[in-house]
Amino acid sequence: MSFLAENFQMLAEGLWETIYMVLVSTVFAYILGLPLGVLLTCTSKKGISPSPKFNSVMGWIVNIIRSVPFIILIVALIPFTRLIAGKAIGATAAIIPLTIGAAPFVARIVESSLEELDVGVIEAAKTMGATNFEIVYKVLIPEAIPSLLRGVSITIITLIGYSAMAGTVGAGGLGNIAIQYGFNRYQYDIMIATIVILVIMVQIIQSFFDILVKKIDKKNRT
Repeated sequence: MSFLAENFQMLAEGLWETIYMVLVSTVFAYILGLPLGVLLTCTSKKGISPSPKFNSVMGWIVNIIRSVPFIILIVALIPFTRLIAGKAIGATAAIIPLTIGAAPFVARIVESSLEELDVGVIEAAKTMGATNFEIVYKVLIPEAIPSLLRGVSITIITLIGYSAMAGTVGAGGLGNIAIQYGFNRYQYDIMIATIVILVIMVQIIQSFFDILVKKIDKKNRT
């Protein structure tokens, strides 16, 4: 009880900062990554609007960003982060590298989700005279919603891990608490507390999306 009384406010603030960083960066990552994933799908060899050169260049850019370890990406983006956010540390500043790091990841998840769809559904839409844009927002995305939602859960959980790494360079959140107090000050009870909170967060998010996807799948089948 004394541990909770002494550290509740600090852990609560760290939890809020982590939730803030993860949710906002997830939204921005999908604003960038969703259309990019759609473009990669549509311009592939089997896509509705093949463009091998464009697809190759965009895929190359996505793969380069994905290949950079996140902790290195944070440091490399410090000048850009400072330019956009006015500072390089803190939860708000961390959203920029989190978004840039997650957007290519989201693009590949979206691409994978859309490529799973039955080609027959797309061909049926074409025979009915649907334009490429109509095929995307009336066929591809609606049909892929369950898979896309699974991708959202994976993205959020991945960003929780990224946010913890961002804490090592002063981004705030539970990662920063674990480093500053749990590691640097040898307060291992605080480190364990942050780990437990992060594990609980992941379990709640995964369970929520599992239930949501099952409900949508059941609704689509009826």
